[in-house]
Amino acid sequence: MLIETVAIAAGIAAHSVALTGFGLDSVIEIGAAGVVLWQLRSVDDYRVHTAHRLIGASLYALAAYVAAESIYTLARQQQPEHSIVGIAIAVVALAIMPSLARAKKRLGGQMKNAALVADSSESSLCAYLSAILLAGLALNAAFGWWWADPVAGLGIAVFAFREGREAWAEKDCC
Repeated sequence: MLIETVAIAAGIAAHSVALTGFGLDSVIEIGAAGVVLWQLRSVDDYRVHTAHRLIGASLYALAAYVAAESIYTLARQQQPEHSIVGIAIAVVALAIMPSLARAKKRLGGQMKNAALVADSSESSLCAYLSAILLAGLALNAAFGWWWADPVAGLGIAVFAFREGREAWAEKDCC
């Protein structure tokens, strides 16, 4: 939880909706992993269905929050500060998360476990979000394009909504 806490704190300090949203997504990913562990304790239709719904609902909530904050930030023209810490976190996550997502999806498919496959979507989302976050933070830092951060936040919201819809519908399995 250290990286998530640092990302959220850095996002709040820099007034970066994209970085804060990224940190919150990381917290959701930890929650999703906990849901998968709970589901694996006893594999039955109720637990699989509930796991999907919990993961989907958390992604819908993230999408709603980040979209609202992004729109509010754009409307107010609130300029975020530069965040070197955020850029570093995005680079590290972008390097790690694609491999983790592929491994989870492969293992979920081998186990025929829909909840683990849905959890792999969280990791895939994190990889996409890392790229979007890095672009928003880098454009703000390099060129002063303050609007790149809330636009990146909107990109995060779109991906979170899409992944939430897939998890809710119990897609992406085996």
